[in-house]
Amino acid sequence: MARTYRSLDGVLLFDKPLELSSNDALQKVRRLFQAEKAGHTGTLDPLATGLLPICFGEATKFSMALLDADKTYRALLRLGQTTTTGDAEGEIIAEHPVEAGQAEVDAVLARFRGEIQQLPPMHSALKHQGKPLYEYIRKGETIERELRSVVIHELLLNSFSGKEKEMDITVRCSKGTYIRTLAEDIGAALGCGAHLIGLRRTAIAHFDLNDAYTLQQLAAMTEAERDACVLPLESLMPGMPRLQLDAVQVQRLAQGQRLGLDTGLPDGKVSLYGPQGFIGVGLLQGRRLAPDRLLSDVAKQAASISP
Repeated sequence: MARTYRSLDGVLLFDKPLELSSNDALQKVRRLFQAEKAGHTGTLDPLATGLLPICFGEATKFSMALLDADKTYRALLRLGQTTTTGDAEGEIIAEHPVEAGQAEVDAVLARFRGEIQQLPPMHSALKHQGKPLYEYIRKGETIERELRSVVIHELLLNSFSGKEKEMDITVRCSKGTYIRTLAEDIGAALGCGAHLIGLRRTAIAHFDLNDAYTLQQLAAMTEAERDACVLPLESLMPGMPRLQLDAVQVQRLAQGQRLGLDTGLPDGKVSLYGPQGFIGVGLLQGRRLAPDRLLSDVAKQAASISP
């Protein structure tokens, strides 16, 4: 019997398990919810676990806010070894004794707080001439890459053991930060080398892993219980100014028109609400409001309540 999919809008906070790609995780969740459309925000490697927001239906239109947001990770580093990939999937290419003490570790970590430069790894999805870098490395090719600026907002040492050759850190960082590269750079600065052996994403913007659900938890629920786990579209933009519109204004925006409004709000993006609730995001410039991203049925909503 053919599977029946349904329209579903909102955001699910999913706790991605180990050894499952982000796309495989997405497809499993989508089938479980029987959702017509779904997308994830911010890829996690198979060896990484943790927070992977799944956007259903109309929520995919507003997921860029999460892709651009700060992210928080708990990372486990193996000191004294470097690998071909910068993580545990690669082959060990060099080994060195770990001679650093606590004071040296503290001093090195301080150097990586704030704005830093990173060289994107070849084993990444960053694209060159339309193809991800990892496709080139599979063919034995290395592409010249440019250093990129990223910001490490917080870098906390949870534990360090020179004897066990392990370091456990928490990192809150900007978009585009490669944690495996950070691990390699910390190891290089300590003079012993390092690679990533464990990674768990614990937060994206205001979303927290403590509020996420595992595949096992979701599978054990009824459909109604699962649907209750889905957050509304507005949860994607909690800090965005809110602007209430009437039905005529909503209809004009749905037709692509700009509105002249004296809102008192600063220029930038605003979340828009009509008589029936959230309708999308607009862009304020001066006293002009233009549609940015609107729900698909906004025009229909406005027409149904227009005088």
